[in-house]
Amino acid sequence: MLIGEVARRSRVSARMLRHYDALGLVRPTGRTVGGYREYSAADIRRIFHVESLRSLGLSLKQIGRALKDPDFTPSALVGDLIEWAEDRLARERELLARLRAIDASAPAGWQDVLRVVELMRELDSGGAARRQQAVLAQPADVPVPAEVLAGAVLAEADPYVAGALRWALARAGDDGVAALAAGAHDPDVDVRRRAMLALAGMPGAPGATAVLAAALGDADTTVRRQAALALGRHGTAATAPAAVPVLVDMVVEGANDVDAAEVLGALSGDPECAHRITTALAEELAAPAADSATRIRLTQALVEIGGAAARETLRGLTGDPDPAVALVATALLGVLPDDTPPQGPRG
Repeated sequence: MLIGEVARRSRVSARMLRHYDALGLVRPTGRTVGGYREYSAADIRRIFHVESLRSLGLSLKQIGRALKDPDFTPSALVGDLIEWAEDRLARERELLARLRAIDASAPAGWQDVLRVVELMRELDSGGAARRQQAVLAQPADVPVPAEVLAGAVLAEADPYVAGALRWALARAGDDGVAALAAGAHDPDVDVRRRAMLALAGMPGAPGATAVLAAALGDADTTVRRQAALALGRHGTAATAPAAVPVLVDMVVEGANDVDAAEVLGALSGDPECAHRITTALAEELAAPAADSATRIRLTQALVEIGGAAARETLRGLTGDPDPAVALVATALLGVLPDDTPPQGPRG
């Protein structure tokens, strides 16, 4: 079979077939009287072998080695091909993310495109100061794609750069919530923590409350606590009370307990929620495993809650067997406002 017919049937160009011949990959076994290449059935099968290996990403040099060496084993080479393919896919995903970010910025011209590309390049810089400057130097009247900022927030380990990114993201609008929501489910716990901090700075963003509420069940304690503080401060009347158990645990554990107590105090504006909080604090106070320091923190938290139930609990603690708890309760009871309705005249 002549080269033109082989090219037509194999869909390998005549030029490439000549290149295979020059490299010694596929050499036609015959020649016509006129000197034209003539391929046998075995030659054509070899062409298909070459093309099959090329489809896996092997170079022509690697293909030549595979076909020549009878002892050649593909396992190591296939492993390398998998690694190369994964790297290539990662680069393609990065390119796709860049293109989507540019598209989301609705560029009016190539100058806008170049500005976004330059920002992304600076955010990929190895220097933290350079990354921070890239964020802070953006003109206030020029919108920055929220998706770009959200992606950078989830990846940024430097606390100062991360703070600048969260500030810029809060100014950029609500479009970054989707990226942060994906980060809230990332296998990497550090990414989930960064997502919670960023969402805490976007209290009014649609969908942020739902992500925070879901994070209350996260396996990581820090993520749960960050979500509880943010949800307690900015959640709706329907969602914020779900943070109460985590906030009470923070008081018990002494982890950001002052912040947790303040948020519990803000939530206690709802009488039903106040009753739930006071009951939870009282239960922890009565827990056999609660030590003196824990019970003092719980006693102090009751002052933030206020109300008749909290006052009654404090009054009971003034006679607590633990002198330190009794002393704190007595002192706090003296400064707690009395909101008991005044009694009318009798008789």
